[in-house]
Amino acid sequence: MAKGFTFKQFHVDDYGCGMPVSTDGVLLGTWADLPAPGKILDIGTGSGLLALIAAQRTSTSENPVVAIEIDHRAAKAAQQNFILSPWNERLICIEQNVESWSAQQQEGCFEAIVCNPPYFNTGQQADCQARATARHTDSLTHPKLLAVIRHLLSRTGTASLILPEYEGQQLVKLAEENQLFCRRLCEVRSTEKKPVSRLLIALSRQQGERRTEQLSIHSQGEYSTLFTALTRDFYLKL
Repeated sequence: MAKGFTFKQFHVDDYGCGMPVSTDGVLLGTWADLPAPGKILDIGTGSGLLALIAAQRTSTSENPVVAIEIDHRAAKAAQQNFILSPWNERLICIEQNVESWSAQQQEGCFEAIVCNPPYFNTGQQADCQARATARHTDSLTHPKLLAVIRHLLSRTGTASLILPEYEGQQLVKLAEENQLFCRRLCEVRSTEKKPVSRLLIALSRQQGERRTEQLSIHSQGEYSTLFTALTRDFYLKL
């Protein structure tokens, strides 16, 4: 049996990656605002999941997708996943620290940025270094991440992220200090009766009214109508 996770149009081998395929990643990839046309950037791609979802959702040569990954093993996995995908000609994975790489790029060169960022600021780290890097902010703090986004995002572009509820609220406040404004916010619950567990966040360089949304993953023991609508083009059993 193949390692990893098989979707309707691609397979992700996430063996050895710090952050395996997760519902968080699929939700972010399917919810994010993507341009047509325009360059797309996936920061901290891991196995390449978000970049692959972005490629499937855009399906045009005018939407090249660049994925950045600092961990060697994850970068190699992403590169192989890209090669085996239907969109290999417009997917590229760069193994480099995103801050160093960003400093070499022209300002505002991406119309969309997606990122499932590290979110633990404190607490015990995982013994596996790759997992610790993916989950803790030691290697990429949120202020540094926002500075990178501010530099690379175009005036009309959108950066989409997913974080736990508390960390997400803190990032939204911090983003405004970096002249990045939350224009769309989705409160994610596992069921309608559960508290908010995740925030899907869309940031823009332009100020404007914020649209707040609600999403429950499950309803009455099944996937909710909204979750199914978002993910049916990807999950095999939907």
